[in-house]
Order: sequence, then structure tokens, then C-alpha cells
Amino acid sequence: MKTITQKILLLALGWAALAFNLSVMHEAKAASGAWTATGPLTDARSFHTATLLPNGKVLAAGGFGYDGNSILSGAELYDPATGTWTATGSMTTARGSHTATLLANGKVLVAGGDDGTISLSSAELYDPATGKWMATGSMTTAHEHHTATLLANGKVLVAGGEEDDTNYIPSSELYDPVSGTWTATGSMTTARAGHTATLLPNGKVLVAGGYDGTNYFSSAELYNPATGTWTATGSLPPARDVHTATLLANGKVLVAGGCADTNYFSSARLYDPATGKWTATGSMTDVRAWHTATLLANGKVLVAGGYDGTVYFSIAELYDPATGKWTATGLLTGARDVHTATLLPNGKVLVAGGFNDINSLSSAELYIPATAKPTAPAR
Repeated sequence: MKTITQKILLLALGWAALAFNLSVMHEAKAASGAWTATGPLTDARSFHTATLLPNGKVLAAGGFGYDGNSILSGAELYDPATGTWTATGSMTTARGSHTATLLANGKVLVAGGDDGTISLSSAELYDPATGKWMATGSMTTAHEHHTATLLANGKVLVAGGEEDDTNYIPSSELYDPVSGTWTATGSMTTARAGHTATLLPNGKVLVAGGYDGTNYFSSAELYNPATGTWTATGSLPPARDVHTATLLANGKVLVAGGCADTNYFSSARLYDPATGKWTATGSMTDVRAWHTATLLANGKVLVAGGYDGTVYFSIAELYDPATGKWTATGLLTGARDVHTATLLPNGKVLVAGGFNDINSLSSAELYIPATAKPTAPAR
């Protein structure tokens, strides 16, 4: 029979072991990344934009409202210091499926989109200093589901998209912040929407994939700001749209997921600007489209949410360029697609809004990247 002292000693050892295991589990969770809820948007929205401002706040603008049909003109600001959203000035035009680009002068250019009836050619500027919007020059052509890329010279390249629900366009144009005007530039070799556009270290812009209402594309092309022309580059298999494209620290571009009609992909490809070719890399653990991809401070890429044709995802995973592999990282607090993801100055990622098959969402959450390798506590 054990003495009282022995029993107390065994009990103490048991509690110590439990504390050790809980500590390791907690640190392992922290090391693999975790999600936590933050303040909700003041308005539910999807197909909106989110832009990190120079003051560290995030501007969410426009999009489709709670019912997924109404179009919003409202905008709001997220403050990472308080974890809350506050309303700011409303846009001059309600719009969704538009683009938002932070200019070198600190203002935000919103262009094109859909007002619920027609595609838009109008554009406007948000001034963080005043919290107000003002109209700027209109594009030469209406664009929605297009791309907008800030070039090294400070101009903004808008490319492709839909001019209306049935007309997909190859045209592209440039916005000059100095004059507030748009000028046509070379047209893409292929009309496309739902594509991606990535500014490369050499100053050129890589456009990949997309859809023209009938065909899904594996083709890719490069825009050269020096000449204002587009040239074909290596093709991206398989054909896809609503994928993501992320510029990695090594200068290559990671394309992940997407779909072609009812086929959803987990495959990922790397584009090498030095060779103009695509190579296969590790596939995601899940097929998905309409997700987000964010380059983290540690060089890994966080993919979050999305849709596989049936299910809206709360699943997130990380791509490691060093190994070419994907690993699961914590679950989002809510399943969503067509949301936004913004890397904050503190290294966290803000995911906001989106859609979940029933309605647009007002919820927002933060991804906290791995902070340290799990270590055993001192004994």
C-alpha cells in the first residue's frame, strides 16, 4: 500500500506531465499558425476590395451586400490597434467586382466593377487624410472581373475583364495619377476575365489563365511597360480561372488552384521569368477556387478559404518554397470564398467578409503565423 506521501508525489508528477503535454500542444498550435476572430465589418460584403493604407489601417470598399445582390457604395476602416472597423466616406458609385490600387501618393484608386445593372468605366480616389472619395478620369472601356497592377513608374495597368455579361475584352489601359486620366495601351493577345496579373521584378506584368465566356485558358502573356505591348509566354497547364498568383521572394510566381467549368484544381505551378516556363510544384491538400493567397513575412504562402463546387472552405494551408510542399494550418473561424486577405504590418493576416452559400459575411478574423519552434518547458 502506497503511503500518503507517495500518493501526493504521484499526483504531483501526473499534474506536471499534464502541464507539460498541454504546453507542448499549445506551442505546437502556435508554431503551425492559428486563427482568431476580430471585430466584424459594419456591413456584410463580398466581391469587395481591401487595401492596406500607409497608416497601417485597412480600407474595405464596396462589394455585394448581405443578400448577395445589393451593391454597396459604403467603405470602412480596420484598425489593427483596436481590432475594430469604423465607417469612412462612401464611394461616389456603388460597385462590386472592382479593383483597388494603392498609389505612390498614398491615395487609393478604385476602378470599374459592376453596379448591379451594367459594367462600369468610372473610377474614383480615396484620400486617407480626409476620409473622402472624389471622382477621377473614367476608363476608355468598362471593365469588371479585370486586374489592376501598379507599375514601377507609378501608373496603373488595367487589363481585360468583362465589358458586359457577354463581352469579354483583351483591351488594357493606363491610369496616370499626375493627370488623372486613362490612355489605351496594347491589347492582350487573348480576351479574358478571372485571370491573374503579377508585377515581376523586371518590371513586366505576367497575366495568366482566365475565361472568355466559352473557353478557359492555360495561356499566359507579358506586358512590357517600355513598349506598351503584350507577348505570349509559356502556357500554364491545366487551363483555369479564379485561381491565385503570388510573387515569391525568389522571383518566381506561384499559381494555385482555380477551376474550369465543374473541374476544380488542387494543382500548383511555378513560373520562372528567367526561362518563361512553368513547372509543377506540390499540389494543395484540397481543390479550391475563389480563395486568397498571401505571401507571409517568412516567405511562405498562406492559402485560405475558397470553394470546390460544392463546399465552402474554412481550410487553410501553407506553401513552403524551400520544399515545394503544402501543409495544413489552423481552420478559419468561418467558411468563406470571395473574401479578402491583407498582410498587416505586424505580420498577421486579416481575412474579411466573403460568401458562404447563404449570404455575404460581416465576420473578420486574423491569422497568426508560427512564432517559434515547439520546445519543452523547463522542468
